[in-house]
Amino acid sequence: MNWALLFTCLLIALARVTDMTLDTIRTVAIVQGRRVFAALLGFFEALVYIVAVAKVLANFDHFVYAIAYAAGFAAGTFLGITLEKRLALGEQLVAIFTRKAGEVAPTLRALGYRITEFQGRGRDGEVSALFIEVPRKQTMKLVADAREADDDCFYLVQDIRLARRSAGNHLTKQVKIAA
Repeated sequence: MNWALLFTCLLIALARVTDMTLDTIRTVAIVQGRRVFAALLGFFEALVYIVAVAKVLANFDHFVYAIAYAAGFAAGTFLGITLEKRLALGEQLVAIFTRKAGEVAPTLRALGYRITEFQGRGRDGEVSALFIEVPRKQTMKLVADAREADDDCFYLVQDIRLARRSAGNHLTKQVKIAA
């Protein structure tokens, strides 16, 4: 294999890594309702994609270009998911179900979390549900803090697209989580 062929393969793979990384992040942005961000990512993704596809199709007599294209696709998907997890865009609602709300809620409040509590009845008796909204980057810390206070607690995590924030006893304007 000559150097020009190898260099072209690397460029094709790099282009696919770039456009698939952008595609993965753009897909998450779409799901979260971040229209402007998703549109900008889509523009650059399409630009890189068309350059890579054009190079492969114009030189289809070199099968190694197709291999480079596919390898870049796979690597870009992996990198996109990894990067999206690091960015952790958005807000989440964590619902913690515990029989030790008297210990868990004060502990979490002392750590700065805003908690709404509900009392209920589960399969095995009385249970408290604690609802906490946090940025995605803080979700696992919140879960660890809750599990430290009650190792037997059960929790659910949901993404938030729209929320209404309050200041004291007065509701404020509706807050759109995704731009």
